[in-house]
Amino acid sequence: MENEKQLRWSNIALIAFVAVWGLGNVVNNFALQGLSVVTSWILIMIIYFIPYTLIVGQLGSTFKDAEGGVSSWIRATSTKRLAYYAAWTYWIVHIPYLAQKPQGILIAFSWLFRGNGNFVNTTPALVVQAICLVLFLFFLWIASLGLTTLKRIGSVAGTGMFIMSILFIILAVSAPFMTKATVQTPNMFSLKSYLPKFDFTYFTTVSMLVFAVGGSEKISPYVNKTKIRDVSFR
Repeated sequence: MENEKQLRWSNIALIAFVAVWGLGNVVNNFALQGLSVVTSWILIMIIYFIPYTLIVGQLGSTFKDAEGGVSSWIRATSTKRLAYYAAWTYWIVHIPYLAQKPQGILIAFSWLFRGNGNFVNTTPALVVQAICLVLFLFFLWIASLGLTTLKRIGSVAGTGMFIMSILFIILAVSAPFMTKATVQTPNMFSLKSYLPKFDFTYFTTVSMLVFAVGGSEKISPYVNKTKIRDVSFR
């Protein structure tokens, strides 16, 4: 029973994959930067994502019994007031992010059952808001069921996201060979297409990349619920 309430490193990895990764981030950043986003992804991984993940992993391992994540770390290393401000700020910036999640589910189901994403646009706003509220409350209830439920849902969601990501890459490469479709990206095999132009416009899109690879700090509170926590979380 005790083992059932503990997470394995594979559960942590899959939950982290869902929290950090998203196919929408690939599409959005490609729309902003084009092929040069390939170089941008490499740079943001080296400069931000890898160091940040190592820092989060170290903090999660150091403060093993701190379940508040970022606010708990700040409280332990600074003051309660600063920890409160950090928690409040973290909550505020997540309000619009969480509010659009149920709407994203509706759009996904619209594509699944109707073949288009127009459900949200063609349905009265009050109805959409009511459905989104019900979905939000439903997932709050799911989250309150405990670690075992989180482990199962995280594993299913993480596995599904991982498979979709692999299929996305495989189909993107194989589609021109499987069909008569031609490559629509101009100068795809030119090195210049992959080199970003470091101007003001480029730097205004960096926040999208940071947003895309952020989120690993959400996993840290589960470090003390992981088997062999000092090793697994790292």
